[in-house]
Amino acid sequence: QGIFIASLIFLWYSTNIGVLLLNKFLLSNYGFIFPIFLTMCHMTACAVLSYVSIAFLKVVPIQRVKSRSQLLRIATLSVVFCGSVVGGNISLKFLPVSFNQAVGATTPFFTALFAYAMTLKREAWVTYACLVPVVAGVVIASGGEPSFHLYGFIMCVGATAARAFKSVLQGVLLSNEGEKLNSMNLMLYMAPIAVLVLLPAAIVMEPKAFVFVVSLGAKHKFMWLLLFVNSTMAYGANLCNFLVTKHTSALTLQVLGNAKGAVAVVISILIFRNPVTVVGIAGYTMTVMGVVAYGESKRRHK
Repeated sequence: QGIFIASLIFLWYSTNIGVLLLNKFLLSNYGFIFPIFLTMCHMTACAVLSYVSIAFLKVVPIQRVKSRSQLLRIATLSVVFCGSVVGGNISLKFLPVSFNQAVGATTPFFTALFAYAMTLKREAWVTYACLVPVVAGVVIASGGEPSFHLYGFIMCVGATAARAFKSVLQGVLLSNEGEKLNSMNLMLYMAPIAVLVLLPAAIVMEPKAFVFVVSLGAKHKFMWLLLFVNSTMAYGANLCNFLVTKHTSALTLQVLGNAKGAVAVVISILIFRNPVTVVGIAGYTMTVMGVVAYGESKRRHK
């Protein structure tokens, strides 16, 4: 059992960090400047592989959509999810992975904000106090980031906020016990809707993407393989996320997630050689420590 769980955690780290690094490599170092098209590839892979996993491999029992209103709520979640992924991919065009992860670590701040605004759910004052270093750390890291890019920063903050909004919205829209879906079945229904949203967006906003991908694939024989592996990893990250939560706990996933961000930062610096400063490292460290304290405070005051 221990070896199995350790293997799951290793796969979860590998797929999550792998998607992040490959996204950065494709968008910044490979001339693949189409984040909407890239996200559409991810969602297509998630749609196909979710169906295969649930319908044929029976990873989890299938859960049916019971009403038109439930489908509408799932579609709303899918659109918000698309926005978060596209925003994150756009930010990787302009920002190093290390800074992208620093901003992404502020997710708990936006989650607490949206949870209070939408459900009036309050936390203990100590829990809110833990969010101060989370935000302060990113402000410090921004000032010490040599590769800071304002547009990339805005898109990264927007993606982080959308990710938090999606998690709160999911709790609100699918709060009915009869309509709750596990993450695998939710992805099964969200991914095809995301593709339907992203396809016209890619045609209108990135009209040269399809021709460029074909011509780039002809020049670089490994480009298609990279795109396939990247898209498959995007689904693998969701699958591993579900399995790790199932075989451990949500708290374990949160702790591992904090460590994963730090590992991703170190690996990205080693691979992409982006410059870092002591101020930037100090800011990121403060943010991570704030996130850890926030999680612990929430656990104690439940």
